[in-house]
Amino acid sequence: MNGKIVSCGIVLLDPEGRVLLAHATGTNHWDIPKGQGEPGESESQTARREMVEETGIDVAAPRLVDLGRYVYRRDKDLHLFAARASADELDLTRCVCVSLFPRREDGVMIPEMDAWRWTVPGEVDRYASRSLARLFSMSLSLAELHRRL
Repeated sequence: MNGKIVSCGIVLLDPEGRVLLAHATGTNHWDIPKGQGEPGESESQTARREMVEETGIDVAAPRLVDLGRYVYRRDKDLHLFAARASADELDLTRCVCVSLFPRREDGVMIPEMDAWRWTVPGEVDRYASRSLARLFSMSLSLAELHRRL
């Protein structure tokens, strides 16, 4: 092990090739649904659990394409999977986040994610963190992924 944290997530694309981004509550950035594993979980199990917790969307394991591990930050790598959203997953008004954390100011438990959007690849850097925008521009082309899925 290299001592890095590994976060597992799903790059979910809609039929037009837009990527699902979730807004991290209390911040100004958007992210793909992802997170760290729990004991005994495989990377795909972690990615699927995080997607359900942060969006309510349950992507069945056979739909996942394993994209592998990417350098994300100095302290964190991402193990990513991709899937094409099915027709019943396109309506983001149905998304719900059940993963809670204490708000810094007062300790009140609030959802980890509070909004969702389909984002065209060219606009990801307007919303996402620098690390995620860099990943999509340098290592993982969303346009190429759209063609592959």
